[in-house]
Amino acid sequence: MTTATTEITTSVIEIVADVLGADVADLRPDTDLRTVEGADSIKVLRIIARIEQRYDVELDDEDVFGVSTVEQVATVVAAAVGS
Repeated sequence: MTTATTEITTSVIEIVADVLGADVADLRPDTDLRTVEGADSIKVLRIIARIEQRYDVELDDEDVFGVSTVEQVATVVAAAVGS
């Protein structure tokens, strides 16, 4: 994982924790977002919107909805920002 991807992963974890009301310490790069308590389709959309706003990117739905872990989301974001 590159430094940029590591930083994005940390940011994604913070956003997920904030939106879902989870503890940052309970989330890891391999955490499946579908298993985090409180995760539903509306909150996942909020997470994606926050990530897009944070990185000033627009993520393709097929890219976002084809992934499930924090690290996979970070990889999609890194590709979108050109890291």
